[in-house]
Amino acid sequence: MSTLGIIGSGSIGSAVARLAVAAGIPVVVANSRGPQTLTGLMDELGPLATAGTVEQAAAAGDHVVLSVPLTAVETLDPHLLDGKVVLDTTNYYPSRDGRVPRLDDGDVTCGELVQEHFPAARLVKAFSNIVAPHVPQLARPSGADDRTALPIAGDDDTAKAEAAALIDRLGFLTVDAGTLADAWRFEPESAAYTPIYLADPSTAGTADAGPGSPRPALPPVAPPRRRHPGRRRGPAVLTTGRLPTEHAGEQTARDRSARRMSGDLA
Repeated sequence: MSTLGIIGSGSIGSAVARLAVAAGIPVVVANSRGPQTLTGLMDELGPLATAGTVEQAAAAGDHVVLSVPLTAVETLDPHLLDGKVVLDTTNYYPSRDGRVPRLDDGDVTCGELVQEHFPAARLVKAFSNIVAPHVPQLARPSGADDRTALPIAGDDDTAKAEAAALIDRLGFLTVDAGTLADAWRFEPESAAYTPIYLADPSTAGTADAGPGSPRPALPPVAPPRRRHPGRRRGPAVLTTGRLPTEHAGEQTARDRSARRMSGDLA
């Protein structure tokens, strides 16, 4: 596989980088502070990893992991990811990001908002409902009978298929949760967000967390209205933790289905 670019060296970005090099996938990792700040991570990741600028990570290959705070998205060039299949781990945490009225009102999902900023990117929401410690704990090789499934969502079916193939190499099955408009199904406070993975024995003793660990608390204001109430008639697969029937043979002891997470660009 071609090199995987990773923009954001926070908890999730680093966790995905570790899975990638373990699977033999070269990575170029970038953050907002420059390649010189990534020496320790590069030493850990080994010869398949290179530290680069954000632009170098974006240009490294056909697939890019975007793992930055929501507020950092608008600081990036809207054409940075043109034509790329982008695995977007971004989440909206009001305590960290401030209030975003369009998200609070349910006008758009976080994924749709990121897609608006990168109109020519082929965005797929992924790795956004799982906390960083669970990424290595739950990753399993292809064919293992206890693999965990992660939800993905996107508007480009071909991009979702490519993302699913990449995620399979990284150690997870995927559940297609629909379009970016459907991605609220595994946003924070949803049933498919992080706690579902705590049912797995591999995660025993791991605290529920949000963007990294610990999870930031919501500010002491009235919570936003539930997102997209009119869209909540879709399949219940993400709330039950069960895989579609075509994956039934791989389900076994997995009552874990979807969880998400966001890293940081810092």
